[in-house]
Amino acid sequence: MDVLRPTLIRIGGRVYRKNLIQEPAYRREEEEEEDFRAGPGDCADEPCDAFVVEETEKGFQCRVDVPSPLYKYIIGKKGETKKRLETETRTSISIPKPGVEGEIVITGQHRSGVISARTRIDVLLDSFRKKQPFTHFLSFALNQPAIQESFLQFKEQVLEKCSKDHGVSSSLFQNPAKLHLTLGTLVLLNEQEIRKACDLLQRCKEDFVDRIAGGKPLTVEVAGVEYMNDDPAMTDVLYAKVQMKDGSDKLQVIADQLVERFVASGLMLKEWDRVKLHATVMNTLFRKDPSAEEQNNTMTGKSSFKERESFNGRNILKLFGNFYFGEVQLDSVRLSQRFSSDASGYYATSGQLTFS
Repeated sequence: MDVLRPTLIRIGGRVYRKNLIQEPAYRREEEEEEDFRAGPGDCADEPCDAFVVEETEKGFQCRVDVPSPLYKYIIGKKGETKKRLETETRTSISIPKPGVEGEIVITGQHRSGVISARTRIDVLLDSFRKKQPFTHFLSFALNQPAIQESFLQFKEQVLEKCSKDHGVSSSLFQNPAKLHLTLGTLVLLNEQEIRKACDLLQRCKEDFVDRIAGGKPLTVEVAGVEYMNDDPAMTDVLYAKVQMKDGSDKLQVIADQLVERFVASGLMLKEWDRVKLHATVMNTLFRKDPSAEEQNNTMTGKSSFKERESFNGRNILKLFGNFYFGEVQLDSVRLSQRFSSDASGYYATSGQLTFS
């Protein structure tokens, strides 16, 4: 990182610079710790409306909801991060016991110190949250019986005609019960965050989805296959293309606006200007882990591409480039839970937005 041009992080309408502590090379990554200092937008010496600071008999206090899996980043190795924050801001920071959901309470004799501690905690949490693997994703289910049957035919025919091509095997194929479109991934670390995502879905329904969908399911066609990377001879992901049967852009508009709302709320990270509508049918991640999902989020869902064995997809594209999987009625957007299954074999649903 260029020390003259540090990374800027925007929180609560203010901008902070992120300064890295130089760590010894022998330390493990999980032991590395980043130090954060408020930049020109620091509100330590002025009223700050990004959060509430209450005046008490002994001074001031501020409460912050933090999912329990993130407590360790505020505590730090052997409590060092917490001690340093308390010392440098002249505050006391009370953190619930590990695994117990609750509020972190910052108290101090000076309002500026409490604000400074809260700001630095927010920056720490923002940084470390981005390193968490995603837990949920917004999806359209494509696992209707007719589509599953067509997919199994596709798999059978590909293995019959292309199994001698490099890397092609049955382990690459998606579980037919979990065929889906992914709109975006989320890191939801407790029930409160899951409820927040569910509430936002319902607001999206009222604000724009009902108007665009007209209270009816969207009829889409799943047809044709395409690859993700630049060289079809070194393919990692092969996906089926999805489009509205009537040729409209309703599905794309709904997907884009949903992601825009979730990004604005802070529940999702922005990756692309538009959602890429695709249904993964073959993925080299499945070779080692049949339960693995496509890794859409480069910030959270990390996977080692060095461990992948790509496959030669040229013949598959040549022979099945126009394969027709069928027609689907999309009637809901689901908040799906990663690494889970419901009674139908699809991902467990934490909440959903229905079109009708």
